[in-house]
Amino acid sequence: MNPVEAFKEECKKRIELQGKNEKLLQVSSKFTEETIRAGYSYNFTWMGRPIIQYPQDMIAMQEIIWEVKPDLIIETGIAHGGSIIYYASILELIGKGEVLGIDIDIREHNRKEIEQHPMSKRINMLQGSAISDEIIEQVKTYAAGKKIVMVCLDSNHTHDHVLKELQLYAPFVTVGSYLVAFDTIVEDLPADLYKDRPWSIGDNPKTAVYEFLKSNHDFVINKEVDNKLLVSVAPDGYLKRIK
Repeated sequence: MNPVEAFKEECKKRIELQGKNEKLLQVSSKFTEETIRAGYSYNFTWMGRPIIQYPQDMIAMQEIIWEVKPDLIIETGIAHGGSIIYYASILELIGKGEVLGIDIDIREHNRKEIEQHPMSKRINMLQGSAISDEIIEQVKTYAAGKKIVMVCLDSNHTHDHVLKELQLYAPFVTVGSYLVAFDTIVEDLPADLYKDRPWSIGDNPKTAVYEFLKSNHDFVINKEVDNKLLVSVAPDGYLKRIK
């Protein structure tokens, strides 16, 4: 085995062992809970825009984007625009692709900052409910002719909404690419962390993912991503399309 392949195999074995390391998993779980309580994910920016994500998940997304090299990345939920700018910047490095961001309320100050950003040349935005017929028809237009498409879901985190998103957006994802549901971590956290939100234990993206996978066998959870990151807001949320 050549040195490059040997290193990859070493990493693969280490990642597998991490997923079985109970002490490490407990420490990671506690770190995740306490940092969410502290608002840790709000501390970071990408190219000047708040990204509101864990760095670990963004590294995973970079790895996936580099592996898949999508022509189109669709993300529901824009907020400050940091994540769509991040994805656009990776596509810029690859030299192809565009990002389509969807949000029910793109606030004017955020829209202005995104449209003025150097990465805006690879970004389009749609305002409206991600699960509305009108938006889905527009997404179909953007996705038409794109050979490789991946999707990220990060808007309303209730079970019903995410399940509907999974059902509507799964057909856009091409074989070998990914459908990522963020904030599946809600299911694994104390209920008091989300007192002011409509989602909680039993009603969140992870429960939606499990329900979706009962009837859709084109996707599988990539557990290697979870075992690699240990700290993530999307455990069991990295779904790879296999057929």
